[in-house]
Amino acid sequence: MEETSFRITVLTTGEEFRSSPGESLLAAMGRLGRKGIPAGCLGGGCGVCKIRIESGEGTKLGPVSRAHVSEEEEALGYTLACRMAAASDLAVSVVGKFRKPFVRGFGGSVSSD
Repeated sequence: MEETSFRITVLTTGEEFRSSPGESLLAAMGRLGRKGIPAGCLGGGCGVCKIRIESGEGTKLGPVSRAHVSEEEEALGYTLACRMAAASDLAVSVVGKFRKPFVRGFGGSVSSD
């Protein structure tokens, strides 16, 4: 029996990786040696891995700090990658506080305009 996995695309960097059901996006990315989403505390409290789900469906793995993701933002698809698992293929954008310096490390793939 083949295990189901979902394709995760980080639109900010173009990075892609696969994630198993129930596995946090951040854990899947780290397990595969990918670096598309900045990582911090890994526990939902620091906000470094803040993303917006642009397409697809996710499953919450636990609470997120309201200091980093408001209820209004959550309703618009914002969450923390350490607290989200894929329930389908996902496309996400990095929106956390380390987005700009982190993206610069990908060969200038983001314009400075």
